[in-house]
Amino acid sequence: MSGIRNEIKRYFNEGDAMARLIIINLGVFLLYYLVQIFAYFFQAQFHAYLIDWIALPSDLGKLLTRPWTLITYMFTHQGFLHILFNMLYLYFFGRVYLQYLGGRKLLSTYLLGGIAGGILYVLAYNVFPVFSESVAGSNNRGASAAVMAIVVAVATYVPNLEVRLFFTLRVKLWVVAALFVLMDLLYLPDGNNVGGHLAHLGGAALGYFSIKQLRAGKDITEGFSKFMDNIANWFKPKANVRKVYTNTGKRRTRNDDEYHTRKAGQQMKMDEILDKISRSGYESLTKDEKDYLFRIGKD
Repeated sequence: MSGIRNEIKRYFNEGDAMARLIIINLGVFLLYYLVQIFAYFFQAQFHAYLIDWIALPSDLGKLLTRPWTLITYMFTHQGFLHILFNMLYLYFFGRVYLQYLGGRKLLSTYLLGGIAGGILYVLAYNVFPVFSESVAGSNNRGASAAVMAIVVAVATYVPNLEVRLFFTLRVKLWVVAALFVLMDLLYLPDGNNVGGHLAHLGGAALGYFSIKQLRAGKDITEGFSKFMDNIANWFKPKANVRKVYTNTGKRRTRNDDEYHTRKAGQQMKMDEILDKISRSGYESLTKDEKDYLFRIGKD
């Protein structure tokens, strides 16, 4: 067991943002089923209590006593197929996202998409009369809204990039994203998992809006990324650093100039590669160009 635990810990520490999100989702899923096993043997409702504390309630009064559920719900799954498809979508579309936009943006898009989907779900259940009888006992769970934000974001960023569906059919990303959104809209009136479909649409809207703002020169994920960095720094051990005072004014200026020059060169090369993808597709890239996209995606 210690070997497995160490391997998972190593994979978590060395993996990218997508790998860490998948590990957290799987960890919460396994925890829930362990609690459910204990509940069965003890004839108790441990698993129901757990879901009550980590799933997102639609009732505003209950939500005020459990504000953390706006985050925890997007890592909570109760069914095997539910988590299987969510993690498959996260893996396939997350890989593309990492190539173009990097791990920090992927994490922020996942969390912001989940939050946007959760907010739309809660608002709809408290505004529209159709939910008046179910608002008190309903809750939402699953990574679907967060994953939908990633799908729509990357489809908005590189809409003409072709991907393989079912390992055979080649389809452009914008078509895949449009089909996902259309399915949620079509399933809304049937009354089955309406809250889930609403949350998906909220995540999709966040993903689309984030890329449109990025194209306009405004990165709405950056502030959230810095906030998450500050939280992560709370848990990092502080090294004992001896402060040395030196005159670094000229050195700092030179380093800043070098940094901006390097970033400008990277952006120029990235634009050339994206133009090539738009004209001829991803498969037209050379191995060096694909490797370059992969390296930039891990930054």
